[in-house]
Amino acid sequence: MTSVDTETVADLVAAAADAGWAWAAVPASERARVLDAVADALDAEADRLVPLARAETRLPEARLRGELTRTTFQLRLLGAAAAEGAHLGVRIDHADPDWPMGAPRPDLRRSVVPVGPVLVFAASNFPFAFSVAGGDTASALAAGCPVVVKVHEGHPELSSAVGEVVAGALAAAGAPHGVFALVHDQADARALLVHPDIRAAAFTGSIPAGRALFDLAQSRPDPIPFYGELGSVNPVFVTERAAAARAQEIVDGFVGSFTLGAGQFCTKPGVLLAPADSAVTARLAAAELPGPAPLLNDRVAEGHRRSRAALADRPGVAVLGAPDAPDDAPVLLMTTVAALLADLDQLLTECFGPTALVATYADERELVDVAAAIDGQLTATLQAEPDDVVVPALTGLLARKAGRLLWNQWPTGVSVTAAQQHGGPYPASTAPATTSVGTAAIERFVRPVAWQGFPDHLLPAELREGAAR
Repeated sequence: MTSVDTETVADLVAAAADAGWAWAAVPASERARVLDAVADALDAEADRLVPLARAETRLPEARLRGELTRTTFQLRLLGAAAAEGAHLGVRIDHADPDWPMGAPRPDLRRSVVPVGPVLVFAASNFPFAFSVAGGDTASALAAGCPVVVKVHEGHPELSSAVGEVVAGALAAAGAPHGVFALVHDQADARALLVHPDIRAAAFTGSIPAGRALFDLAQSRPDPIPFYGELGSVNPVFVTERAAAARAQEIVDGFVGSFTLGAGQFCTKPGVLLAPADSAVTARLAAAELPGPAPLLNDRVAEGHRRSRAALADRPGVAVLGAPDAPDDAPVLLMTTVAALLADLDQLLTECFGPTALVATYADERELVDVAAAIDGQLTATLQAEPDDVVVPALTGLLARKAGRLLWNQWPTGVSVTAAQQHGGPYPASTAPATTSVGTAAIERFVRPVAWQGFPDHLLPAELREGAAR
C-alpha cells in the first residue's frame, strides 16, 4: 500500500498516473477478476476488520458484518458490470455518402475511456461501504482508473487495515503498482485535489466540507469533475387519505426509518408532512421511540446535539411526545407547514442523528407548496393512495427535486443494483446527472471519445466490426 508517509504527494500521483495507462489497457473482464480477488480478500479478513470497525465507530457488529457483505458484493457487481460493457455507451454510424444534412457522413464510432487517477474522500458513517474499499473506489477501479483514497479521520486504523488488504489483493492479482493508495492528512488530500494528474474526485459528507472541496476542484486551471454527495432531509409527504387508511403503518415505518442506525444515514427521513389532527400525528405523539444508541463518535454526537437544539429553538417548534429525552435518544419535533415555509432554511436542514421534524398541514395544497419550495434531495417519499388528487402535481414537482422517489416505502436502505439512483439536485449532490450507488456509478469515471475513419484493427475492441454488443 502506497502512503505519503514514505512517498511525496508528487511521487504518489506519478505512480498513479503511470498505473493509469496500464490499468486502462487491462480488459474489463480481467479487471472484474481482480475486483473479485479484492472482495474475496476482504471477506477472508472479516474477523479481523469488523472488531477494528466496532472499536472506532461504535456501530454494532451485526450492522458492520452486513455492511462488509454489501461492500464485497458491490466490488463484484461493479466488476461484472464493467465486463458487460453497458457503461461504454457504444454508438456506431457507418459512412453514408447520402446523409441528408447536405454533406456525406464519415464513419464515426463512439465509446468511452477511463478519465485517469481519481481521488476518493471516504465517509464516516459507512466505514466499509463508503470508505476505503467502498462504492467510489470500486466504481473507479472498475472503470479502469487508479484510486487514491483520503482516509476518514473517524476510523483511521480500520482504513489502514482495509487498505493493506486491498493493496495486497491487487498486487497478488496482478494489478499494476500505483493503482491504489491511501493518504491520511487533509493537507495532502487538498494538494492531491489540485494536482494536474488527478482527473476526478468523489466525496460523501457534509455540505460545508463538500462545497469547499468542490470549489477547490473548480478553481483549478483545469477544473475536474467533483462528485459530491452532500446533504438531504428526505421529506415524506403523507396525504389525508393515506393517514386515515394506514396511520399506524405509517407511524411504525417512519419511526423505524428515522431511528435506523441511530439516524446516521444520509437517506434518513428528516421531515414528515402530515394532516393536522390526524391519527398519524396523534400516534406519533404517543409512539414509544427506541432508547439511546451510541453515535459514531464524540464529534458526531456533539454535532447532533447542536443541530437538535437549533431546531428545537426555532419559533413554532415544540417537542412531540416526551420532552425530557436523553441527548442521544430519538426525538420528534413538531411544527406546521406554514411555519416551515416561513423558516425554510433553518427548519428544512439535515440533523445528522436520531431527530426528525413533523410538520402538519390544514390543506393538501400545502404539500405542493412545500414540494415547490424545497431544494435538492436524495429522496422524496409519498405515503399516498393511487387516486389521490394531489399526487400527480406532487410527483411532477418532486421528480425535479429528488434523485429517488418512493411510493409507500421508506428511504433508508439503498439497494446496490442497476437501476439505483443515489444523488440529486444540489445540495444533495454536486453532480445530479450521476449516481454514487449502483452500476451506473462507473459512468462517472469515463469520458466519451469518437473515432472517425479509423482502420478496424486500430479501434477499441468494442467498436470493431462484428464485436459482441
